Amino acid sequence: MKEQDWRKSVVYQIYPKSFNDTTGNGEGDLKGIIEKLDYLQFLGIDYIWLTPIYESPMNDNGYDISNYLKVNENFGTLDDFKLLVKEAHQRNIKIMMDIVINHTSTEHQWFKEAIKSKDSPYRDYYFFRSSEEGPPTNWESKFGGNAWKYDEQTDEYYLHLFDVTQADLNWDNPDVRQALYKIVNHWIDFGVDGFRFDVINLISKGEFKDSKKIGKEFYTDGPRVHEFLHELNQNTFGNKDMMTVGEMSSTTIDHCVKYSNPNRQELSSVFNFHHLKVDYPDGEKWAKGKMDFHQLKEILMNWQLGIYEGGGWNAIFWCNHDQPRVVSRFGDDSSEELRQASAKTLAIALHMLQGTPYIYQGEEIGMTNPHFKSIEEYRDIESLNAFHYLKSQGYSEQHILEILDQKSRDNSRTPMQWDDSENAGFTSGESWIATADNYQKINVEQAMKDSESVLHTYKALINLRHQNDILTYGNIEPMYMDHNQLFVYRRHYRHQTWLIIANFSKDEVTLPDDLDISGDTIIQNGTVNQHKISGFGAIVIETAK
Repeated sequence: MKEQDWRKSVVYQIYPKSFNDTTGNGEGDLKGIIEKLDYLQFLGIDYIWLTPIYESPMNDNGYDISNYLKVNENFGTLDDFKLLVKEAHQRNIKIMMDIVINHTSTEHQWFKEAIKSKDSPYRDYYFFRSSEEGPPTNWESKFGGNAWKYDEQTDEYYLHLFDVTQADLNWDNPDVRQALYKIVNHWIDFGVDGFRFDVINLISKGEFKDSKKIGKEFYTDGPRVHEFLHELNQNTFGNKDMMTVGEMSSTTIDHCVKYSNPNRQELSSVFNFHHLKVDYPDGEKWAKGKMDFHQLKEILMNWQLGIYEGGGWNAIFWCNHDQPRVVSRFGDDSSEELRQASAKTLAIALHMLQGTPYIYQGEEIGMTNPHFKSIEEYRDIESLNAFHYLKSQGYSEQHILEILDQKSRDNSRTPMQWDDSENAGFTSGESWIATADNYQKINVEQAMKDSESVLHTYKALINLRHQNDILTYGNIEPMYMDHNQLFVYRRHYRHQTWLIIANFSKDEVTLPDDLDISGDTIIQNGTVNQHKISGFGAIVIETAK
């Protein structure tokens, strides 16, 4: 394995169920990932982040784990995973596992034991509360409805911040923590190279009281969360050559500096999602909305500056398995020309920032939302719940489908588009979810042949990060923050300065008069001449100052 500062790494996220199917059953598998490792080596990425591959009833696509030590048979066997780790390592690619330790599936043996009796030693592994007058608090589940579920067998309620089949673990119980550390150490011993910790800033619950809103102030960045993460670090991956990233829900810059500053020995880096809520009208996800470009720039830059100044570390990303495709969201997929131009510019704008870039499968070829036309095509539990809720509120089916077309998590979960054969080369059977109709034009095989493709832009950006310390260690200087179309900033490191200009509109834009664009071009998309930049154009220039 090549050794380099992990901060210079680029991570590629794989959603195994939709990546590559070798059995013809319509769902991706571990052998399918092994089959595509040469492609990932060609792209140049350093880590693969695998969304959960553990045993699970798959009510939340694997984020409901019923056995942490077993591989989901839908994806293959433990031997398949062992081979994947070995084959990836031979190509200098590391494996990052996604692990969910805020909650377990209600199918997990701990929970099964917990509901047998109030005297079960596993009862205190979860949050059970008695209440005469309905749920103990008015907290809302992230998937809709109250966050407490009544268990008739023991006449108490249990807490589930997510689906009713995902019961929250009680981290205040030291036995729970020790059991979880054993699980993490099991996979470290197995040979994995890092972890992505799902909703990890929710593990410390505060008081169980009614909320003026939905309750998240009682469990987000909770009272003991930093203590718990430091203890997790010291008992597992601390002092090992491992990259860790925490998914942080509704968090703050101050907390994320604490989570990721190496002196505190908690995590290597943090995901936050504030920049992906700029198309939520009045903070409402399930509503049609346009991107607020000024807000997008402001949030990105506040986090860039705040994390840099605090000595923390960002994960930078546009896409993942929970987000729509960025080219459909912040770019323009209405024509092939606009899709390619906006996909490249979005890539350049993001990959020049400080932090660890994450690429979600298909992003590197500019995959779009599938633009499903009926509710029958959707599979995601959150989307289906939203559909039924909005319908009960009197919204028309057509309007709800327009909202889902923008916001559904299934937008990113359609099959990876490998070639122009049936099902985009993903499966020889019937896919678990429909393939986007545009797969014959947008696919890996096509992108590999075209030296001007989105794929080659991503490959070039990965190479730039590996070779130029300015991208990893340089500070950041936001510029022209009030501009309505341009995202402009500088990176400075030692005696080097790079200027980044990205046009987020489809129209040609005249550059500000006082913007000096003299220097050597590092990477470019579209045209820049006569002090004008083409629609969805971008340029990175090494300047004299």
